[in-house]
Amino acid sequence: MKYFTKLIVVTKEDLDDLDHVNNVRYIQWVQDIAKEHWQAEATAQMLNNYIWMVRTNYIEYKGQAFLGETLTLKTFIKEASGAISVRVVEIYHQDSQKLILRSTAEWCLIDKHSKRVTRLTKELTNLFT
Repeated sequence: MKYFTKLIVVTKEDLDDLDHVNNVRYIQWVQDIAKEHWQAEATAQMLNNYIWMVRTNYIEYKGQAFLGETLTLKTFIKEASGAISVRVVEIYHQDSQKLILRSTAEWCLIDKHSKRVTRLTKELTNLFT
C-alpha cells in the first residue's frame, strides 16, 4: 500500500455553527486529497486520458476538530479491480494521532474523452497498490 499524506490547519471558514469543522468541509477534504494523490502519481498521459468519479462513499465520524488545530490527512488505495478502486481517507489530529474521520469510497475510472466507464490498466493499478 502506498500512502499519500498532507497537513491542514483548521481555519474559521472550516467551522460550522457549533464551532467545529463542518461535515461538508470534511467531504471536500476527502475529495481534495484523492485528487491530489492522483495528480501526484499519475503520468501526464494518464491525467489526459482518465478522470475519477465517486460511486459510493461511507464516512465514519470519530471525533471533532476545532479552529487552529493541525490535522493529518492520509489516503491509500485499499483494493482495485475492474473499473473500481476502493480509496480510504483517514483524518487524524496531528498532535495526538487520534482518528477523527475515516472515509471508504469506491471510485470509478472514466475515460475522459468518451465519458464512459473504463477498466483499470495494470499500469494504473501498480501506481497505487
